[in-house]
Amino acid sequence: MDTSTRRFELSLLPERFAISRLAADAPIPAWATQGPFFSVTRTGDELSIVSQLSLVPIGVLKVHGPFVLSEIGVLAALATPLAEARISLFAVSTFDTDCLLVASETLPAAIAALEQAGHTIYRSLSE
Repeated sequence: MDTSTRRFELSLLPERFAISRLAADAPIPAWATQGPFFSVTRTGDELSIVSQLSLVPIGVLKVHGPFVLSEIGVLAALATPLAEARISLFAVSTFDTDCLLVASETLPAAIAALEQAGHTIYRSLSE
């Protein structure tokens, strides 16, 4: 499937987020499950937490879904223009959609790269 022809709508979330790595056996801290968006993932090697943290400069783009699990190429269609623009991303996927986290200093370039690839970015949830 040619991901260059895929076009999506995304919303820029107003909150700032942090990606934290804790020890694999660490308990899930109370702050990890607060706020409008969070993700907690435990593997044998680590406990990864994505949570709201106003002091850490991170931006989040949420892809408008839902998408069925059999849909192919959603993340690739979004990651490719960012990779071509040399912008690093951290993706969190849910059952319905994907969230792309980029460093705040690269957010304007990320938005420009995604728009240039034909994706639509809504800068507030009301748009």
